[in-house]
Amino acid sequence: MSECSTSCPAAEDPTLQRVRRIAESYRGKEGSLIQALHAVQSAYGYLPLEVQKIVSETLDIPLPTVSGVVTFYSFFSTEPHGKHNIRICLGTACYVRGGVRVVDRLEEILGCKVGHTTADGMFTFEIARCIGACGLAPAISIDDKVYANVNPDEIPQILASYYKAEEANA
Repeated sequence: MSECSTSCPAAEDPTLQRVRRIAESYRGKEGSLIQALHAVQSAYGYLPLEVQKIVSETLDIPLPTVSGVVTFYSFFSTEPHGKHNIRICLGTACYVRGGVRVVDRLEEILGCKVGHTTADGMFTFEIARCIGACGLAPAISIDDKVYANVNPDEIPQILASYYKAEEANA
């Protein structure tokens, strides 16, 4: 009878087994860590330490190296993301035209700080240095939609439209 620890693939949940298979597809390919992490994040949704350990072991890359890449690049996340991604621009134009007030109002309404996800898993809230809408400052984007000349008082209505859409799709 063979013993199987929690690190044995058979003992892992199916999603972690999939993470291991994805990482294995990059084994031995020089310079493929970032590509592997992208693929794993797409499958798992984010890169918690448990997942980073699997990538590290599978690719035979030291865990500090894997974690260093994950924390250096802004497109990797170590926390779960919400269904919708809010980015508030704090580039020069947006900052000068009231972007900080928009950030404060979003934190108040969402009940979470920048860089985090709401308790209901609906929104992840991030800062962007520029979203390419400088003439429309202050601007935010939610997923791929840009909201221009955002007044902090408009935010509840904007967010409510996403909740209504979720209810309609349920």
